[in-house]
This record gives sequence, structure tokens and C-alpha cells, in this order.
Amino acid sequence: MTRKYISSGSSFEMEIGYSRAVVDGDWIFVSGTTGFDYSNMTIEDDIVAQAEQCFVNIIDVLEKADSGLKDVVRVLYIVPEASEFKKCWPTLKKYLGNVKPAATMISAGLADPRMKIEIEVTAKKHG
Repeated sequence: MTRKYISSGSSFEMEIGYSRAVVDGDWIFVSGTTGFDYSNMTIEDDIVAQAEQCFVNIIDVLEKADSGLKDVVRVLYIVPEASEFKKCWPTLKKYLGNVKPAATMISAGLADPRMKIEIEVTAKKHG
């Protein structure tokens, strides 16, 4: 099996040295994805708006891997302020409510103080 690397074009990927996603066989490992709009490197101040943009970014990379949200088997949510997480629940349910992946939420500092949520997913393509 060949490994495929997918980039969003984000400056972070070039500066730090990582891929937006790695496809290895049927597995797709999507890096922690924040609410930045990668087309213009802007970010909203609201955690819910950031969560929406995270999913826009995740859907884009999964499509590049010939996959989609339906293939997500695991999700990790990272939020600096745990008390803010509940605001995102309707958005999370909107995108993953029917998928029901295994999930974890942790509260930790993120690389940029403007970031209010980061979402990482693992997907497995089903023939």
C-alpha cells in the first residue's frame, strides 16, 4: 500500500512540517483541525463558528481522500475552556450525530490564543 499525504495549503503545515491528513490503505488520519478558513487564514472569534469551520475543513480533506464523514470512526475534541464545549454540541451532532464515532474531549491550551476548538478525526474507508 502506498501512503498519500494531503495538504490544505495552510502555512502551519509548511512551517511545522506535517500533513493535513495521511491516507494509509483504508485508513485516513486527519490532523487536529482548527477553525481557520485556510483560503484566507482568518478565524472567527466564536467557538460555534470555529467548530463549523473545523468541519468544513475536515470534510474537504476527507473528500480529497475519497472519503467522507460517514467513514469517521474516532474523533478527538480539544478545547482550551471546557465550559465552552457544550455550546458546540448542536454542531457536533449536526455533522456526526448519525455517524456516532468513538469520541474524547480534552481541555488543553492550543497553539494560538484565537483558537477555541481543535478537532482531529480518524476514518476508515468501507469498500
